[in-house]
Amino acid sequence: MALSPLIERYDQLILDLDGCVWIGPEPIPGSIEAIAALRAAGKRIVFATNDPRHSAEDFVRKLWSLGAQASPADVVTVGGAVQHLLATTRPNRTAFVIGTEVMVEHVRSAGLRVLNGTDLASRAEVVIVAGTDRVTYDDLRNAALSVRRGADLIGTSRDPTYPMPDGPWPGTGALLAAVETAAERRGVTVGKPEPQLFATALDRLGDGRTLVVGDRLDTDIAAAAAARLDSALVLTGGTSAEQAAQAGERPEGEPRPSIVAASLGELVNGSP
Repeated sequence: MALSPLIERYDQLILDLDGCVWIGPEPIPGSIEAIAALRAAGKRIVFATNDPRHSAEDFVRKLWSLGAQASPADVVTVGGAVQHLLATTRPNRTAFVIGTEVMVEHVRSAGLRVLNGTDLASRAEVVIVAGTDRVTYDDLRNAALSVRRGADLIGTSRDPTYPMPDGPWPGTGALLAAVETAAERRGVTVGKPEPQLFATALDRLGDGRTLVVGDRLDTDIAAAAAARLDSALVLTGGTSAEQAAQAGERPEGEPRPSIVAASLGELVNGSP
């Protein structure tokens, strides 16, 4: 399958997953074929995701199950980025984690002692907030109390939602906002729109002209701008055509993508 003239100009691509390659358990029409066409044409690909709920191996298994080839080296996760940050800046501290067991394991592997489920949970030195559908009021309470007592507050991202077949579901940003509101302190984030995930992706890809493809102006396109990379916005996830048209019109607004396409399939192959 021939690539579009636009994509032919690039040596490598950084692809988002949720809202770009799939929505929930199902691939977006044309996305798997687009990935195959990129690989057949010799384009290098790395997937970079703000989804903290799963490991790189989980994403690889899902890609293969949908028909797309990938290896763990092809996937950069925000969980891995958090682990690297904690290991280099906060080893041997105590932590309270809002997130899945995957994120808890990232924190443990960074050398921190996780206090979840102990009497000291509200006295952690570091609080990490990541997306999960198993959050409780006690989790929010322990996180907020720890932050009020001086703990560092780190979120994996500020994504308010993530796309699902029946509509957007609350994302990490919604949980982080709850903790920030209760603690009356703003945390820092590691994932997009911070450029670190793309810096890691570029380390794996090597030199070459790079295009970032994502579905959110406030994360994917903003991170591409921060990393000084060209970007393409696809309209299959978190951004409407109207929002895309208005991007860049306000000085404080989201940056404008280099390209807007209906889908990854249209972007890569020139057809839906």
